[in-house]
Amino acid sequence: MAYVTERAGNTRKGIVMTQDQVDAMPARVARVVDGAVASGRVVGAVVMVAVGGRVVLRHAAGMQDRESAVPMRVDSCFRLASVTKPVVTALALAMAERGQVDLEAPVSRYLPFFRPCLPDGGRTEIPLHRLLSHSSGLSYGFQFPRDDNPYARAGVSDGLAEPGLSLHENLRRLAQVPLVFAPGEGWAYSLGLDVMGGVLEQAGNAPLPDLVQRHIGDRLGGWARTGFHAPADLALATCYADGRPAPVRMPADYRLSRLLPGGGVSEIHFVPDRVRNPASYPSGGAGMVGTAEDVLTFLEAVRSGGGPILSPQSARRFGVNAVGDVAMGPLNRGRRFGFGGAIVVDPALARTPLSPGSFTWGGVYGHQWTVDRARGISIVMLSNTALAGMAGAYPDAVVRAVYGV
Repeated sequence: MAYVTERAGNTRKGIVMTQDQVDAMPARVARVVDGAVASGRVVGAVVMVAVGGRVVLRHAAGMQDRESAVPMRVDSCFRLASVTKPVVTALALAMAERGQVDLEAPVSRYLPFFRPCLPDGGRTEIPLHRLLSHSSGLSYGFQFPRDDNPYARAGVSDGLAEPGLSLHENLRRLAQVPLVFAPGEGWAYSLGLDVMGGVLEQAGNAPLPDLVQRHIGDRLGGWARTGFHAPADLALATCYADGRPAPVRMPADYRLSRLLPGGGVSEIHFVPDRVRNPASYPSGGAGMVGTAEDVLTFLEAVRSGGGPILSPQSARRFGVNAVGDVAMGPLNRGRRFGFGGAIVVDPALARTPLSPGSFTWGGVYGHQWTVDRARGISIVMLSNTALAGMAGAYPDAVVRAVYGV
């Protein structure tokens, strides 16, 4: 029986998956994706899978635009939302390698005005690495109840709406809101990567989109459609949101209600075309657009050792727990956060076939990605349906189909 393997020089890195398993995978995954479209769970989706350094599956299903009957394509371009985060994380690591930024330094070294108060009113400093692991004490507006939201009161953008708002102004507003905990004393999904974007612009003396293109996109062979701005002639997958009996097309300004784990209701504010306004700040946590192919190429570079964008040492920081025993809440049991994504530390508790040390995360417009170094597998799932494409039955079923469980 043949095996899919990977080589580094002349060193065999180990069995990844049998050829029979790889051959059976595309049909299983296609059934899941096609079934999710047929049932109305998602409007359109693209899934790509690489095993042992080779792309073994490219599959598109459903509609890029349902109302105009435009079919989804493998090369369709999406609003990436938080799929932006691992890219900007890699940029921070790349610039740290070059001595352009010190991840142990406080944010205020690069942004002197950015010194938020602690919950008790005292001042503090946030080490840069805390921004990457979401242990800084910052949060997101959609993490608060809509009737008691300090981020909304301060006019802070989550990077998904408020077209035309500048990065400096958003960070100035964010700096006025107290932290939810002292840096290093908790975990909260946050605007940390937006702050990091501002830091990198100062350290690199260039706009964030230029830095990402120079250090990431160009080194991966050139990104023609993946970046922070979508010109009018770039077709993007139309945005939809969960609804019954079928997902609803997002209007120009849309608020999606969300039940909070501890009770209460928050809302996620979407303005899908903020990415078409060149004055919108480049959100390091949610601002990119791009294709599944480019995302997979990036993830495969990280998985396989970093080349050509990172050193092996920096690439290994993806997949390493960066928050210790700090729990991530009931929705992330069996996981801890590292750089770029959540780490699977207990597959049984996380209810996943992923190997320990796998890292994964999503994007609120309807995406999920996964890297399993132990098995040599990378998965990219992009859809145009929030939140069904990001979390829950559909992406979980895709992962199980990849693994054949």
